[in-house]
Amino acid sequence: MRRFLSQARRLVRTHAFRLASLYFAVFAVSVLGVLLFVYWSSADFVERQTQATLDAEIAGLAEQYAQGGLSGLVQIVAARSAGDRGDGMLYLVTDSAGHPLAGNITGWPEGTPVAPGAVAFTVSVKANGRTQTRPAQGALIVIQGGYRLLVARDISDAALFRERIKMTLLWSGLVALAVGLVGGAVMSRNLLRRVEQVNRTAERVMGGNLADRVPLAGSSDEFDQLAANLNNMLDQIERLMAGMREVSDNIAHDLRTPLARLRARLELSLIAADGASAGAAQTEAVRAAIDEADRLLATFNALLSIAEAESGARRNEAEPLDLAQTARAAAELYEPLAEEQGCALTVDVEPGVMIRGDRHLLSQAVANLLDNALKYGGGAVRLTAHQEDGRAALEVCDSGPGIPEAERDAVFDRFVRLERSRSTPGNGLGLSLVRAVAQLHNGTVALADNAPGLKVRLEFAALGGEPF
Repeated sequence: MRRFLSQARRLVRTHAFRLASLYFAVFAVSVLGVLLFVYWSSADFVERQTQATLDAEIAGLAEQYAQGGLSGLVQIVAARSAGDRGDGMLYLVTDSAGHPLAGNITGWPEGTPVAPGAVAFTVSVKANGRTQTRPAQGALIVIQGGYRLLVARDISDAALFRERIKMTLLWSGLVALAVGLVGGAVMSRNLLRRVEQVNRTAERVMGGNLADRVPLAGSSDEFDQLAANLNNMLDQIERLMAGMREVSDNIAHDLRTPLARLRARLELSLIAADGASAGAAQTEAVRAAIDEADRLLATFNALLSIAEAESGARRNEAEPLDLAQTARAAAELYEPLAEEQGCALTVDVEPGVMIRGDRHLLSQAVANLLDNALKYGGGAVRLTAHQEDGRAALEVCDSGPGIPEAERDAVFDRFVRLERSRSTPGNGLGLSLVRAVAQLHNGTVALADNAPGLKVRLEFAALGGEPF
């Protein structure tokens, strides 16, 4: 149910849903307008037909009255009232007191005013052995001497016709609206399907799979043109990224080897200098040069590790591993450093936190987090690993000054260091590598307050969840 509500909310926020809703609203207004016009035209036609029949009857009776007087009118009314004509015409001629003289109505309709002009009333009619009350519409004419002529027509058939027209149009409208709703849903679904293909491809590309492309439907429509343009753009980006990666890798490899040789020669110089009892200043200068070479080598190694993680080059080296075991192994490496600095390093891991990943890169990520925590985290560092809701979580908490919330996104960028940490050895690449490793494993990394201190949380899909 929660998943359905989430999908429904997501659908309502889409442009395709708004477009389909607009289409449905226009369709509904159009159908409603057509149905109202049809009903009005049909009802008006029936009304005009009834009125035309009454006008013709009244004109004929008026002519008879002009020729034969009252007696002639009574005779023609009696003749027309005899038998069942089947046209629903009603006649009544009364004297001034309302006593019937001729007609097929037994008496003056109850509640009908005695005033010349149009009248509407109900009449009782026997049909199929039952007495039915039916509506009638007509006109009252007062003749000389107070005599009255009522000419009317049974409009029950017309009312029934209007009711049937109304019900037919109502059901037709409902069917049309249902068809429009289904058509809008299908149109929205097809549009969303094409957009989702672009979104899924973009997500995979952002995840590091630069070889993925948007599928083409072969219809040569606007979406196919958009997909083709996006694919061409991705081809160009892939070529540029490959070129940049090749250049940066070559630079890193080409510079790392001379630096390693420089360091080795400095080591030999230091040994020779110590053996020759050289001055303390010369020895210290050589040691400083070796430390600087170590920092440069560490920077190049970190850049290469980040490049490997971001490019996904090590995806094939993924294997099932216990995240708790990886965390414990990293903690054992840093325990001597923690003791040297007087920092309490606590390890609380839950065994059997299985994920699928690259052991080397994950170990580097955990080591970087522990290194940062020991450098800036004050007197207590806590490392935990556990599993909850199908996710494997690793947290490194410290009791240091933490990182302001406004700067937490920036510290994941390369070579970014906060002002208070610039005096501490480092290259600003530790958290960049952590983020690259998390993204490679379809995981997340987040910074939060530890009150006091900083908490860094890594989350991955537990083994059997989302594949790596």
